Amino acid sequence: MTKQTTRRDFLGQSAAIGAGLWIGSNSLSMAQDSPAQSLTAACIGVGGKGSSDSSHIGEQGVKIVGLCDVDKGTLTKKGREFKDAEQFTDYREMLDKLGDKVDIVTVSTPDHNHAAAAVKAMKLGKHVYCQKPLTWSIREARVMREVSEEKGVVTQMGNQGTSENGLREAVEVIRSGAIGDVSEVHIWSNRPVWPQGVGRPDGEDPVPDSLNWDAWIGPAPMRPFKKGVYHSFNWRGWVDFGTGALGDMACHTTNMPVMALKLWDPVAVTALKNPGLFEGETYPGSSSIKFEFPSREGLPPCNFYWYDGGNLPNEELISQLPEGFQKRIQKQKEGGRKTSGAVVVGSKGLLFSPDDYGARYYLLPEDNFKGFKKPEQSLPRIPAKGSGDQRQKWEFVQSCKGEYSPGTMSNFSYAGRLTETILVGNLAIRSSEGERIEWDAKELKSTNNRAINKFVHREYREGWSL
Repeated sequence: MTKQTTRRDFLGQSAAIGAGLWIGSNSLSMAQDSPAQSLTAACIGVGGKGSSDSSHIGEQGVKIVGLCDVDKGTLTKKGREFKDAEQFTDYREMLDKLGDKVDIVTVSTPDHNHAAAAVKAMKLGKHVYCQKPLTWSIREARVMREVSEEKGVVTQMGNQGTSENGLREAVEVIRSGAIGDVSEVHIWSNRPVWPQGVGRPDGEDPVPDSLNWDAWIGPAPMRPFKKGVYHSFNWRGWVDFGTGALGDMACHTTNMPVMALKLWDPVAVTALKNPGLFEGETYPGSSSIKFEFPSREGLPPCNFYWYDGGNLPNEELISQLPEGFQKRIQKQKEGGRKTSGAVVVGSKGLLFSPDDYGARYYLLPEDNFKGFKKPEQSLPRIPAKGSGDQRQKWEFVQSCKGEYSPGTMSNFSYAGRLTETILVGNLAIRSSEGERIEWDAKELKSTNNRAINKFVHREYREGWSL
C-alpha cells in the first residue's frame, strides 16, 4: 500500500463492486485503479460451516487477523490454523477492537446472529460474506440489503450452488423459453434432520466455562442453558434461533428457479399442511406451503409449492420424473431415506433438478428434448477450480480486490430478496392450516392478518442492535 492510499481509501474504491452488478453493469471500470494489496479478514463463527468458510477465505490469500467463536474449544482449535489471529468470544468486541485492520468479515453463526453481526460490519465499511439464510427475520433481510447498497461494500451469501455452472446454465435454459411459460414450481427437501415438533425442556444446566452463553443468545430472548439442546447444532429447529427446514434449505433449493423466474414479492402464502409451531418453541416436523406470485416483468403468474419433513408433490407430477428417481421416492414412502428435488413446470415441458444446489438438471420428457441446443451463455462462469464452496469464495475475494468484474452473484441485493421471499413462508406456519395470508411485500406486512405482522421482526435484547 502506498503512502497516498489508505485502507479506507481502498474500501471506497472497491465499493462500486457492490451488490447487484453481476447482471451486466459496466460500472466496474475503475477496478483497475484499485491498489494491489493483501486483504485481511475477521471471522465470526469458526466451527462447523464457519470452519470451512474461514479456511476457504484464507486459501484465497486473505490474511485472517481475527477469530470469534462463543466456544473457546472451537476457537482454540481454529487458532492452530491461524496462529497470528487475535481471538474473541463476542463479535461486538472483535469488530470494535480491530477497526481499520480488517477489510472482510465472514459471518457463520446461527441464523439469529447473522444480521446484528453483518450490519455492524457493513456500517464499518467491511465487505461481508454471510451464511444462508441471510437473516432470521424478514425485516432483517430488508435491512441487510439496504445497508449493503448504502455502504457500497462487496457482499456474498453462502449459497454455494450459485457458483455452479449447472445452476447458471439451468437459469439460462428457463429464461430462453425452452420449457415455455412456467406456471408452477415444486420443491421438496429431506430436512429437517434435527429435532422439531418438541417443547422447551424444564430446568437448566450449568453453563460450561468454555462457552459464552450470553453472546450465543445474542439479540434473541435470554433462556436457560440446556446441554445438547441448542448449542451447537440443534438450534435450527428452535423458533428463537433458527428458521426451520424452510430457512435452512430453501435458499439452496429454490435458488435456481427464483433467479430464473424472478420469484420475488409473493402476494400470498398458505400453509397447506401445517401441524403448527409446537408450544411456540419449535417448527413442525413437516409442512407444505404454497406461495403465489403475480405477473412480473412479462412473466405469467406462478405458484411455488414447498414440501418438507417427508411431504411430496402429487403422484401425477412424480410420475413424470426419471424412472430411477421414482424408485427412490417409492423407497422413501416405504420408510427409506428422504429425497430432495425441484421441478419447474412449463407449458412445453419440465426442468427437474435432483440436486439441492441446482447444479444438475434434466429436461423432461426426454423425447421432447432430443437434440436440444443450449441457449447462448448470458451469465458469467467462475473461472476458478475447486469445489462450489471454494469457487464462491474466489468470486467474493476477487470482487473485493476489484479483480473480477462480474462481481458476486449472490450479493445481498439478490440474497436479501431471496431470503425475504422464503421467510414469508414461516409466517404461514404461524397461522392456521389452509389460511391464505395476503402479503404486501413493499411494506413487509400482511393485509388480512394483522396479528401475524409482529413476527416480521422482533425487538432485540438490550445490548444488541442492527
